[in-house]
Amino acid sequence: MTGDALSQDPAELRRRIDSTKAHPARVYDVFLGGKDHYPADRNAAAAGLAANPRGYLDVRHNRDFLRRAVTALSGEDGIRQYLDIGTGLPTAENVHQIAQRIAAESRVVYVDNDPVVLAHARALLTSGPEGHTDYIDADLRDPGAILEQAAKVLDFDRPIALCLVAVLHFVEDGEAYPIVRELVEALPAGSRVVLSHLTEDLNPENIRAVQRTYTERGFTFVLRTRAEVTRFFTENGLELAEPGIVPVHHWRPDHAAPVPERPDESVLAGLDDIEKVRYQDINDVTDADINVYAGVAAKG
Repeated sequence: MTGDALSQDPAELRRRIDSTKAHPARVYDVFLGGKDHYPADRNAAAAGLAANPRGYLDVRHNRDFLRRAVTALSGEDGIRQYLDIGTGLPTAENVHQIAQRIAAESRVVYVDNDPVVLAHARALLTSGPEGHTDYIDADLRDPGAILEQAAKVLDFDRPIALCLVAVLHFVEDGEAYPIVRELVEALPAGSRVVLSHLTEDLNPENIRAVQRTYTERGFTFVLRTRAEVTRFFTENGLELAEPGIVPVHHWRPDHAAPVPERPDESVLAGLDDIEKVRYQDINDVTDADINVYAGVAAKG
């Protein structure tokens, strides 16, 4: 649903929320230091962190890749429209905040299917007066509905950046490639695709352990090789921008990620491992920590 995300019936939203099962958007929120999640989500995040104690760096660097990509597309390529699918819960530096800081007229449409994200959509609809933001309550597996609703806000005769950031590994092959094909076909020439994806190419032992913890909780969790990630671009005729498809922390690093202020060691000692994550500096990273590929490409 679009245009009325702020007027949803609270009782209906509560009915849709299953707080007994972890949801990817809310697990992601845990790792980003958010508060909009449930014990099941926190338990899933804790299990993932136990399986890979440096796994929070995948999440944090993935988010920082989105910041760098939007900054580059808005500041260097002149992109003024974004379709962000798999938005997740509002956090610092959402797409519209980055884009509209560079170009106030930017238009951003967010898409997610978690009713908890919908409940917090107000934070994603705080556009400046010159631009526009909207939210669509929809599933990535229904690209036709997404495109129909997005066209109410975005001009599909002008370039659009399609953001598929850390979302496609929750979709099986039989659906993932056709979904991306349908979305890209709808984009006009000059559009961009921003994509990141978990892989077992880089540090297989760690990420397979994480995969097991999430599949045990009912998540679809597909790890794809670099060739399989590349296919999302090549079979749609997209031209990859430099540096191509690379581990996420190597995509045009600018070392500008905010460094959190750490509390006293006595305070840290009283926190559990999940709570400590929010105070970690993501610049403390090596290739052995990362399990995410990232790339940006243009449609000719």
